[in-house]
Amino acid sequence: MTAMSTAMNVDELTAIDVHTHAEISKDGHGSLSPELFGASEEYFKAHGHRQPTIAEMAAYYRERKMAAVVFTVDAEHATGWPRISNEEVAESCAEHADVLIPFASVDPWKGKAGVREARRLVERYGVKGFKFHPSIQGFAPDDPMAYPLYEAIEELGAIALFHTGQTGIGAGVPGGGGIRLKYSNPMLVDDVAVDFPELRIILAHPSFPWQDEALAVATHKPYVHIDLSGWSPKYFPPQLVRYANSLLKDKVLFGSDYPVITPDRWLADFERLEIRPEVRPKILKDNAARLLGLTKD
Repeated sequence: MTAMSTAMNVDELTAIDVHTHAEISKDGHGSLSPELFGASEEYFKAHGHRQPTIAEMAAYYRERKMAAVVFTVDAEHATGWPRISNEEVAESCAEHADVLIPFASVDPWKGKAGVREARRLVERYGVKGFKFHPSIQGFAPDDPMAYPLYEAIEELGAIALFHTGQTGIGAGVPGGGGIRLKYSNPMLVDDVAVDFPELRIILAHPSFPWQDEALAVATHKPYVHIDLSGWSPKYFPPQLVRYANSLLKDKVLFGSDYPVITPDRWLADFERLEIRPEVRPKILKDNAARLLGLTKD
């Protein structure tokens, strides 16, 4: 039996990365336009970084005995750029189910068609969650337009992961490439957590310049989590570290933002962060395993 056909063994994993991007399809189509990709590379100082295929991502994480959540971003309405197929992402992850966990992305502007797609992706393709990037998708998370999609995700028991804070996508491009930062204020997700009380939510990234807002929402709403992707841990705001060590120790998740930030770099800096020894395994694996339904407890 090959590694590609085996089931995931959570006990053998050293970490679960809840935030990685499928940036390129099998036929070479990028998930965003070259202009927006170029701005992101400049922002992250990741000039000329390779856009790995999902199979290459699987090999990368398998070598490190880690698992990874994989998703793309569907922003066809706001950008006019065709997305990478959610089915392709899910099928590719299924070929590497020992290390990859499929999320999807459905542009909320797609209305009823998006709701039908979300249901199909969970029921037929085993998708575990959905990535939203309000700034790129051009919508406020608390817009009732998106509520039918949230309702379906909640009913299906899937996870909603929201980009929060500033984004490297469009940074430095005139007008920010049309991307409005205000849509990624985590307080806009607070209404979602109120109106869909059983929906599992992840606020992605240290939410600059709204870190305190993210901490407030996550401490107040029981099913709101925070992932630590997109930043090197050495730059984490002190209040984020303090809450991760205490009130949010069971709700903070390791995420890298691979491929623009590698787990190797992230983990090396995390080692030097003042995180209590008993909290480290929670952040690196245990919290994600529980949230993703990979463990019984």
